[in-house]
Amino acid sequence: MFENLTDRLGKTLDRLRGRGRLTEENIKDALREVRMALLEADVALPVVRTFIDGVRERAVGQEVLSSLTPGQALVKVVNDELVRLMGEANEALDLSAQPPAVVLMAGLQGSGKTTSVAKLARLLKERSKKKVMVVSCDVYRPAAIKQLETLAGEVGVEFHPSDAGEDPVKIAARAIDQAKKQFVDVLLVDTAGRLHIDEEMMGEIKRLHAAVKPVETLFVVDAMTGQDAANTAKAFNDALPLTGVVLTKTDGDARGGAALSVRQLTGKPIKFLGVGEKVDALEPFHPDRVASRILGMGDILSLVEEAHAKVDQAEAAKFAKKLSKGKGFDLEDFRQQMEQVSKMGDLSSMLDKMPGVSQIPKEMRDKVDANKEIKRLVAIINSMTPGERKRPEIIKGSRKKRIAAGSGVQVQDVNKLLKQFTQMQKMMKKMKGGGLAKMMRGLGGKLPGMPGGMGGGGPFGGGMPF
Repeated sequence: MFENLTDRLGKTLDRLRGRGRLTEENIKDALREVRMALLEADVALPVVRTFIDGVRERAVGQEVLSSLTPGQALVKVVNDELVRLMGEANEALDLSAQPPAVVLMAGLQGSGKTTSVAKLARLLKERSKKKVMVVSCDVYRPAAIKQLETLAGEVGVEFHPSDAGEDPVKIAARAIDQAKKQFVDVLLVDTAGRLHIDEEMMGEIKRLHAAVKPVETLFVVDAMTGQDAANTAKAFNDALPLTGVVLTKTDGDARGGAALSVRQLTGKPIKFLGVGEKVDALEPFHPDRVASRILGMGDILSLVEEAHAKVDQAEAAKFAKKLSKGKGFDLEDFRQQMEQVSKMGDLSSMLDKMPGVSQIPKEMRDKVDANKEIKRLVAIINSMTPGERKRPEIIKGSRKKRIAAGSGVQVQDVNKLLKQFTQMQKMMKKMKGGGLAKMMRGLGGKLPGMPGGMGGGGPFGGGMPF
C-alpha cells in the first residue's frame, strides 16, 4: 500500500531536504506536487484541500522557515498532518461490556467481510486472550455460513450455526444466549452484504443493530475501490452508528487513497487493516506508523510486535543461548531460523515496513518472493541426512546430486544454499561475545538479502535467505 504515493512524496521532499533555506515560493511548488500526488493516489478532493491547507499554514510560518534544517522541518510538518488526517492514534476495540461483548460486522458483498470476521476472531483470541464466538446472519448466501464455519475451525474459535431462510434477528438472539451459557467474551456477528447500499439492506441491519445492541459496529470496506470506499463508508455511517472501519485488501492497493480519506469523510477511525488473504493478515491501524511508512521511514514498531506475536519465543531463546556459548551454527539451525521467519506470514508486507525499502526500485522489489525462496531452501535442507546438516563440509559432488534430485532443484541451487549458509555462519560467529554491534556496522546500513544489501547469490543477496 502507498507505493505510488511514497515514491512521489519521497522525490518531492528529498529535493527540499538539502536546501539551506526555504522560501514561500519553493514551498508553494512542493505543495503543488504533493497535491497532485494525493489526487493521483485517489484521495478525495475535500481531504486533499484540508491536508494542503494544514501543511501550508504551518510550513510558511516560523516553525519551518526559521528552522536550522528547514527541509527536515517540512518533512515533520507533512508527517504530523498525515497523522492528524488519519486519526492521531490507534483506536482499539472497546470491549468493556458485560460478556459477551457483541461486535457487528457490516459491508458490501465482496469486501472481504466474512474473512475479516475470522481474522478478527483470531486476533482477539491470540493477542487479547479472549474466548470468541462467531455467527453468520447472512441468510441469503448459504455458502457464506459454511465459509464462516470453516474459517472458525481454522482459527480455533466457537461457531454458532444458522440456516438460510432464518430471521437474522432470531439467529443473533440465539447466538447471544448460547454465548452467555458458554462464557464467551466476544461474539462477532457477520451480516449480509449487498452489491450496493439499498433501503432493504439498511432496514435489515438497523433492525439487527437495535436487537443486539453491539459495543462495536465495524464497516468492512475494500481499499482498492479508493475514495469510493470512503464515500460508501460515509453513506453507511449516515444510516447506522459506526464505531470504526476495517480496510481490507490493502496489500493490493498501491495508491492508499481510502486510508487517507475515510477518517476525514466519516469521522470514524480505521481500526484494522487487512494486509493479505491468510487468517493472520490483519493488523491494528496506527496512523503515526502508517504516516512513517508513507514517507519511506518504515514501521519498525509493527515489525517488532509481529515478531513477538508470531515467533516461538522459547525456541528463539534456546537458539540465542546456543550462540552465546559458542556452539556451532549448522544447517539444522539454519532451517529452524528460516521456518521461524516464515511464521511471520507475508514477508512482502514485512519488507514494506522496513526503513529504506521504498528507495529500492519497484521492479526489483517485485522480484523478491521471499516466502517461495524460504520454502525452496527448507526443501533442500530436508533432503539432506542428519549427518550432512550437522557437518555441511562433507557435502560434495555425489551428495549434492542426490540432494538436488530429492528436492527437485538443480545442483547450482544446492551450491547457492551452501554459500548462503557459509556467510550466515560467519555472521553468527560475530554475534558471539557481543559482536552484534560490529556485525551491524559491517552491513553498512543496508538491508541484508535485499537488492543493494549484502551482495551475491541470486535475487536475495548472499547474506540472508530472504
